[in-house]
Amino acid sequence: MKIAGFIKTTLLDWDGMVACTVYLAGCNFRCPYCHNGSIVCDSDEIESIDEESVLNYIEENTDFIDGVVVSGGEPLINADLPEFLKRIRALGVKVKLDTNGSFPGRLDDIIGAGLVDMVAMDVKSSLNERYGAAAGVNADVNDIRKSIGIIIASGIDHEFRTTAVPVFVKDDDIRNITKAVKGCKKYRIHQFRNKRTMDDSLSVLDPYPESKLTEMAETAKEHVNDVKIRGI
Repeated sequence: MKIAGFIKTTLLDWDGMVACTVYLAGCNFRCPYCHNGSIVCDSDEIESIDEESVLNYIEENTDFIDGVVVSGGEPLINADLPEFLKRIRALGVKVKLDTNGSFPGRLDDIIGAGLVDMVAMDVKSSLNERYGAAAGVNADVNDIRKSIGIIIASGIDHEFRTTAVPVFVKDDDIRNITKAVKGCKKYRIHQFRNKRTMDDSLSVLDPYPESKLTEMAETAKEHVNDVKIRGI
C-alpha cells in the first residue's frame, strides 16, 4: 500500500465532519474524467508518504479531527487495507471509505469487520454497456450491483454519487442509476470539472449548466429521497 497524498484538514470530504484525507495510489479503473490521474496511472513514480507519520499526525490531533477519509485511486485494490483501517480505528476516530464498488467481497469483509463508519461509492453511469466507457475499462457491472446491495443492506451510513459528465451521464442514466440504488440513504450528483482530466479531449467539454443539474436532481428524487448537487 502506498500513500500518495495526505490532506491534514478538510471540511469538504465528509459532510459535517472535520476530517483528514488519505489518498492511496493505484486504481483498476481509468475514468476519462478522473482528476487524480497521477495517483491512478503513475503510482510507481510517486514518492510514498510514510504511514507512521500519517498515523502520528492523526493521533496528535484527535482533539479536533472527527474522522479520516480513505480515498484514492481505489483503496480496495490493497490487500493490506484492513490492517491500515484497524490502526486508524485504534486512534478513536471515525473512518470513511471512498470506493468504485468493483471489489464487493473485500468491501463486504471491511464493513462486516466494523472497520468503517461510512462508505461513499461512485456509480459512473447506467449499469449496462455504457458503464465501461465511463469507467475507462471493461467493468463488471454485476460487481457494482453487488456492492450497492452490500452497502444498502449493511445499514451503515453511506452515499452513492455520480459525476455528471455530459458524454457519459444523461437524464436516462440518472434515472437508471437511482433505480439501482433505490433504498439508499443519500445520492449526490457532482458537477463535472474539465480541468486535469485523464482524457485531454474532455478539457474542451462544457459542464452541464446548473439548471440541467437541478433537473437531474429532480429526476433522481423519483427513486431517492435525499438528493443534493455538489460543485455548483
